[in-house]
Amino acid sequence: MHLIDKNQYHKALSALLEVRINHLFARSVVENHLSGSVYTDDPVNPSAFYVVHPYGMSLLYGQSNNPGFTGKVLDYMLNKNKERQKIEWMQAWPQAWHDIINQHARHILVKPDEGIEPGTIEVHTRVNFRFNFEKYRLFRVDLHRANHSIVATDESLFKRMEGTVIPLNFWDNSADFCKYGVGFSLVINDEPACTAYSAYIFDRQLELGIETRPEYRGKGFAIYTCSALIDYCLENNYEPVWSCRLENTASYRLAQKLGFEPKVTFPFYRLPV
Repeated sequence: MHLIDKNQYHKALSALLEVRINHLFARSVVENHLSGSVYTDDPVNPSAFYVVHPYGMSLLYGQSNNPGFTGKVLDYMLNKNKERQKIEWMQAWPQAWHDIINQHARHILVKPDEGIEPGTIEVHTRVNFRFNFEKYRLFRVDLHRANHSIVATDESLFKRMEGTVIPLNFWDNSADFCKYGVGFSLVINDEPACTAYSAYIFDRQLELGIETRPEYRGKGFAIYTCSALIDYCLENNYEPVWSCRLENTASYRLAQKLGFEPKVTFPFYRLPV
């Protein structure tokens, strides 16, 4: 795997645009919207790529007929050379990559409920949703006004929001977020309890990110906060985009309440440290 310099990222774009699963997180790296890493099979005539998003997600895509590159990808998945310092969640396209992974690593692939052992790769399911405007419209009619204030996410709220899936993990800094992104926060006692925000925006598509602080979960705040962002999308001609793990029951159910419908599922690999 050859690490590409940022000024060569454009070599990875045309193949990325052919990927038929949600790849906006990888596109944000390839188009230099935030810091990340891009690897390839051949720095001169590349045909396969591996993009790593700083949040800990990655995408393997392109041609799968280079045995040398395939071997290095499999080594990376198992972290044999200790290149990776944290857990990573990998997606792959097209199907040929999944066939190769099953062929060479079937004995170490485990389901989420089988338990993680050293040297194994946990296989979850990633879900890409399609937004159903009519379903959302009917839901929105019956949604009562939130009892708490929902405001645009500014630099202060950006910096103060706590959790895992927060804007800070999807944008290089608060200035970039306020200039190129958008978000809404439900505020309690002048602190952000829940924030829905644009994780990525490309070609009139806006992918939603959502985080509720632990002490405020289970109160329905995510519904109101996400609705504010979806309303913004519809008012400004953006298509709302949602993806999550099937095993993330809360996110999966929330998506469907908000008018999203499962469109496609595929393996989602949890790569060990």
